[in-house]
Amino acid sequence: MEVNLKKRREGYSSRGIKNWPVDERPREKLLKFGEHNLTDAELLAILLRTGAKGESALDLARKILQKFKTFRNMSHTDPSLWKEFKGLGKAKLCQIKSALEIGRRFSEQEVREKRVKITSSKDVSNLLMARMRDLKKEVFKVLLLDGKNKLIDICEIEEGSITEAHPVIREVISKALQNFSAGIICVHNHPSGDPVPSPEDKDFTDQLKDAGEIMQIKLLDHIIIGDNKIYSFADAGIL
Repeated sequence: MEVNLKKRREGYSSRGIKNWPVDERPREKLLKFGEHNLTDAELLAILLRTGAKGESALDLARKILQKFKTFRNMSHTDPSLWKEFKGLGKAKLCQIKSALEIGRRFSEQEVREKRVKITSSKDVSNLLMARMRDLKKEVFKVLLLDGKNKLIDICEIEEGSITEAHPVIREVISKALQNFSAGIICVHNHPSGDPVPSPEDKDFTDQLKDAGEIMQIKLLDHIIIGDNKIYSFADAGIL
């Protein structure tokens, strides 16, 4: 059945999706059966809307997935890697990147709204790994927690870097005070994929812990995210 369907599609793909039988068009299929019933290629084809000369949006979507394999692999790629696809300009690339970013932000917002309780480094990893493991630059986030370790908010620290500890510490403490946080968990990524802390990471953690004690804000953990691996200062017995 699936083989026959594929052959029929290959037979009329060059005519464009709008000429397909209604129940086989991705948008109509989504509206009738729900988005969860669509393949990855069909979902991507809806974003693309059109293909190139002689091929449908679904054909183009399949070529993209054949190259990148997964949506994760698409999410942090350089635009130069997309140039080989005919019919894929800057506008379509922006649509794809935006959709992937919306998906990542949705998962974070859902956790914020539920005010989940953070009980371990694994909870933090489940929350932020997908968001941070593929970033090409170092990003620093702070989880702000109440007295019961329930999540108040997740803030991204923009000022300074780990190698410039004092600006970062000031901003972290300021965010915690503004949100009446009892405890904080700091998280940053290593673009290399190796989460082992550097000497600067260790010095920063010590300084932030001392600053937090002065302001009665407990540093519960400092977690470094690599490629599907983490390093937790708390789990290592340093905090």
